[in-house]
Amino acid sequence: MHPMQWLSRHDRGFVALRRAGRGAILMPAMFALGIEVIGNPVVALFAGFGSFAMLLLVDFAGSWRDRIKAHIALSLVGVLFISLATLVSRDVWPATLAMLVIGFGVLFAGVLSSVLAGASTSLLLAFILPVSLAAPDSSIGDRLAGWGMATAGALFAVTFLWPAPAREPLRSAASAACAALGRRLRAEVDRVMGEGEHSPAVEDELEAAVSTSETAVAALQREFLATPYRPGSLGTTARSLVRLVDEINWLNAIVLQPAEPSQGTPVDRAACAVKTAAATVLELGAELLAVTGGDCRTLHSAMLELTGALSGMEELATAHLPTRRSPAGAGAADMRAEEFITSLDPSFRAQELAFAVSLIGHDIDVTAASERRSFLERLLGRRPRGVAGTLSAAQERAAPHVDRHSVWLHNSVRGAVGLGLAVFVAKETGVQHAFWVILGTLSVLRSNALSTGQNVLRGLLGTVAGFVIGAAILAVIGTNATLLWFLLPPTILLAGFAPAAISFAAGQAAFTLTLVFLFNIIQPAGWRVGLLRVEDIALGCAISLLVGMLFWPRGAGAALRRALAEAYAQSAGYLASAVDFGMVRCDQSTASLAMPAADAARASAAAGRLDDTFRGYLAERGAKPAPLAAVTRLVTGISGLRLAADAILDLWQREDGAAAGDRAAARRELIQSSERVRAWYEDLARSLLDGRDPQRPLEHDRAADARLVEAVRHDLRGEDGRASATAVRMIWTGDHLDAARRLQQVIVGPAQTAGEA
Repeated sequence: MHPMQWLSRHDRGFVALRRAGRGAILMPAMFALGIEVIGNPVVALFAGFGSFAMLLLVDFAGSWRDRIKAHIALSLVGVLFISLATLVSRDVWPATLAMLVIGFGVLFAGVLSSVLAGASTSLLLAFILPVSLAAPDSSIGDRLAGWGMATAGALFAVTFLWPAPAREPLRSAASAACAALGRRLRAEVDRVMGEGEHSPAVEDELEAAVSTSETAVAALQREFLATPYRPGSLGTTARSLVRLVDEINWLNAIVLQPAEPSQGTPVDRAACAVKTAAATVLELGAELLAVTGGDCRTLHSAMLELTGALSGMEELATAHLPTRRSPAGAGAADMRAEEFITSLDPSFRAQELAFAVSLIGHDIDVTAASERRSFLERLLGRRPRGVAGTLSAAQERAAPHVDRHSVWLHNSVRGAVGLGLAVFVAKETGVQHAFWVILGTLSVLRSNALSTGQNVLRGLLGTVAGFVIGAAILAVIGTNATLLWFLLPPTILLAGFAPAAISFAAGQAAFTLTLVFLFNIIQPAGWRVGLLRVEDIALGCAISLLVGMLFWPRGAGAALRRALAEAYAQSAGYLASAVDFGMVRCDQSTASLAMPAADAARASAAAGRLDDTFRGYLAERGAKPAPLAAVTRLVTGISGLRLAADAILDLWQREDGAAAGDRAAARRELIQSSERVRAWYEDLARSLLDGRDPQRPLEHDRAADARLVEAVRHDLRGEDGRASATAVRMIWTGDHLDAARRLQQVIVGPAQTAGEA
């Protein structure tokens, strides 16, 4: 294989090579400036490791401006950490407690933002290095001077040394998915409106549109799950983009429903008009996502047209509802009910589609409006109307993880305890290089005891290999400083490139080799530096393994089952609450019911915990016990339940309760259907925890459909004999519940597979 082919396959976009190349240039330069020019080993040490932290351990995405701001923020927090760590570095207990608190704070803060999560190792290194090296308060100046040199070098590197292109893969993927879905909608409308023989050109266009949309949505989902933490930050734009993923996935599921009416059923032109208007919104939204801060006026007009098309379709659906009773006989009633619901099916699909596209259009509008803000508006914290502030967003993001079942909380506690224990052991035992004990703990600690054990072995093997190679080199060249300076850049290059492109063990070997060279430049000691490195890393690995065994050792698989169970139970409860809200909303004789905001919040919190747990499951090394496709299908089913509940709420918020007629019978049927659906999903949640097979999916209850239709036909009509809009909403609510029932057939197989695994 050609070297460039191998490189492009193992290092997509040359991200690791870019990061390692910058480090190989700047880290030796900063180290040389401190040791050879300034002549201060402390300045040199912090300049070198500061460069390592800012160039090799973190790679901020986004625009050039965003990356610069992120590096400046990292530097400022590093100043605070270095100062605090130096103040407590001389005493064991203050150092241990400070490491415990800082470790937990840094690790848990990652749940707020992928930027914080990606910088967590760099931030921890900024505290670990000074706290492990006991020094008087007077050394703070030298340490901060080295850190400042590293900051200046890092800013220069990210700006001028092979600048990374603006990377917003999630946004690009969302734009492509919106455009592809809009094209598919138009192709489906063209085919349906053909009314007769479909030309080969129309069929070919539909087939191509279907293939393109499925590929684009799959690419969006892959991009969304490509990182071990939820992408985005607390910024308005990032939050809107993350919401788009669930909405586009749900829309794709809606679009996949059959577009053609049943045999003998006339084409629903009003539903086709809604689809065409929705396609326009998607296409304009895709264009806005492709630029920064675009003009949303055409999108606003398209969304108004979509609202108008939806209102017109509702009026036509109401006018066409039959209000006479079905012929006598249960069989005839069931047949008539099925025909009736089938006739409304295109309008329901269009209503469901319109709601999903409206959500997408709104989030794209918020994204563009946020980007159009001036510098002063951003500085003053002014946000687009209806968007929560940063503090509220942080509370909303963090609150779900203040829960004993949160994997993120478990990992934060585990990491903090491991680092605190490492500081205590390193200082109490008086090892020569306490820094390596703590760093060894940080390097190998993972989400469970098994994975930690695997990384202990890899870490030790890599460290031993690096020591052996370093000892062999030193045996040949001795402690010749000139040769060591020449060897340092390529070694740093390998240390930065190997973990991402080769293996964790290879990265440990290259890092050990780098340290052997660095410390022999500062204070020539030959191969003994490498031996001390092996001993200290072994001690750190032992601490990491112990903490991994004591704290939640069941692993991400068990945590994922519990997170799935919670998310399905809470989402089903939210769906039932949405139906209850609608049934009360449509009747003035009943006391008003508040929006089920608490149920929505609980469902959203459970879904957020599930997302983080699933990412931990994906990132965990080793074979997965259940097929990844089955687990992914279970995870994505959650958004279908939650958005169905959102759609029901949106449906009934337009109801004023003023329609004539008694709604008791229709309400009773819908509430009973809602409870049956909820009970099934709650049993599914219990089966995931118990490891048993879930119940069979609920069958389509045609008798219940017939009772609902009769109740609607008899009770929900005005004095003129025509059915009211409330009747249509009743039927559509039943359709949303039926969609939740059909979802059971999609997830029951994966649930059974996961239980067996």
